[in-house]
Amino acid sequence: MSDQDNKIQLDERKKEWLGKLNEILEKYPERKQFKLDSDLELETVYDPLSLDGFDYTDKLNWPGEYPYTRGIQPTMYRGRLWTMRQYAGFGSAEETNERFRYLLDQGQTGLSVAFDLPTQIGYDSDHPLARGEVGKVGVAIDTLADMEILMEKIPLDKVSTSMTINSPAAVLLAMYMAVAEKQGIPMDKLNGTIQNDILKEYVARGTYIFPPRESMRLIVDIFAFAGENIPAWNTISISGYHIREAGSTAVQEVAFTLSNAIAYVEAAIAAGMEVDQFGPRLSFFFNAHSNFFEEVAKFRAARRVWAALMKERFGAKNPRSMMLRFHTQTAGSTLTAQQPDVNLMRVAYQALSAVLGGTQSLHTNSRDEALALPSEQSVLLALRTQQVIGYEIGATDTVDPLGGSYFIEKLTDHIEEEVLRYIKRIDDLGGAVEAIEKGFIQKEIQASAYRYQKEVESKERVVVGVNSFTVSGEQPIDLLRMDPATSQRQVERLKEVRLSRDQGKVSEALQQLRKAAKTSENTMPHILNAVKAYATLGEICGVLRDVFGEYQQQITL
Repeated sequence: MSDQDNKIQLDERKKEWLGKLNEILEKYPERKQFKLDSDLELETVYDPLSLDGFDYTDKLNWPGEYPYTRGIQPTMYRGRLWTMRQYAGFGSAEETNERFRYLLDQGQTGLSVAFDLPTQIGYDSDHPLARGEVGKVGVAIDTLADMEILMEKIPLDKVSTSMTINSPAAVLLAMYMAVAEKQGIPMDKLNGTIQNDILKEYVARGTYIFPPRESMRLIVDIFAFAGENIPAWNTISISGYHIREAGSTAVQEVAFTLSNAIAYVEAAIAAGMEVDQFGPRLSFFFNAHSNFFEEVAKFRAARRVWAALMKERFGAKNPRSMMLRFHTQTAGSTLTAQQPDVNLMRVAYQALSAVLGGTQSLHTNSRDEALALPSEQSVLLALRTQQVIGYEIGATDTVDPLGGSYFIEKLTDHIEEEVLRYIKRIDDLGGAVEAIEKGFIQKEIQASAYRYQKEVESKERVVVGVNSFTVSGEQPIDLLRMDPATSQRQVERLKEVRLSRDQGKVSEALQQLRKAAKTSENTMPHILNAVKAYATLGEICGVLRDVFGEYQQQITL
């Protein structure tokens, strides 16, 4: 029987089946309308007709082959598991260093540093705007002295380190390099990532300092400097995580992230770099939300779209430039303060979707994060969740085990089509920077967040323990409590560093940085010199504030 005859026969048999289905539905209607978080209405069942015209080589191909839908490596987790990288940081550098070493002892394979808010927006711990925030949602890092303590007894040539830092990313990277130099580690042995994705800060997260175009200049400076000096370092982690946490759909998460990535690539090319010079060091960061199959398909679609963009739009020749490598974090916004132990199950399924989607590294949230920073017991359970997925349940024994599923492939195609539609709209607006300046992306996210919240409040969307299956008299659990003296100790150490350093060297380094910032000269060497002289984060960012100005938020409704 020919393919066409087979299709005709299948079509006829499906019509017969649909007739029977409709008879049943008249007696027993389905309990609700079934749809994705991205609002696509789902069919009752998927079959070969759902993939009419589907070409295996074009759409899937084998793992490690363009367009990398099935993963970027031929063996994926049969070779090695993903990096288990728990995001951690609180209080002082000493406290965070202790948590890092505890997690490494428990089998974690990479570090992920959470910085406190003053550090994220370039203020020293003794700045008036830092009051009450020092060490609260991450570790406080003011000078190289803090970074030296943070990384004490950690083998930087053996552990990869991710740093969630954006506006002052150049300063924190310089501190990390300076610590490695003091430890005698060659720069080509350093492995890790700085988030360094400023565009999503203007639409979803808010820890910006400088205007968008000046921030883009700093990012390109890092691309060029890191490419020559720390070749194994990922110079950016283009992040959809926070876009999703702000309320976007899965489609929007991928579309806005890749649009931002396009803007970074275009900026680097405009600065004279070749796409294959920096393309292999671009990395991504996505959210693993709760709609299991939509999430699996989202990761697969993102890889396919990015591969095509790099090859066809930017002319990349190096296959590594086309491979979308990504870190995943389970969805913090889905965690509930009510019945917090239920969060363990949410996180496990979200983590499994990331693994089945082919992530390269993973953070699993802790059950108590809707209430406080994670306790040691909770973060251990979160890490154990990854280890159960990796070693016990067989999810890693074959590559892309859901590949070929009619449902998964149809979803992957759908997300790809919708992502491309959004990218076209953003291109028509002039690109991601212009779309942000016009408020387009912000409005799209706000509309999705509003729709989601209305569904929760109307109980159209069930959230266990919140709007359904609630209990009274919940038992309290042990939470991590911050030492109120941490802030004062941090301020005292900062004061000691200022008194003990060579002030002449600091002033000279900051002056040279100011001169470079006013021209097109790369700022990174001067930031590194300032860091080595123990200039503070606030002093370095202060110089750049003077030259670049500060971004003022635009309210979009």
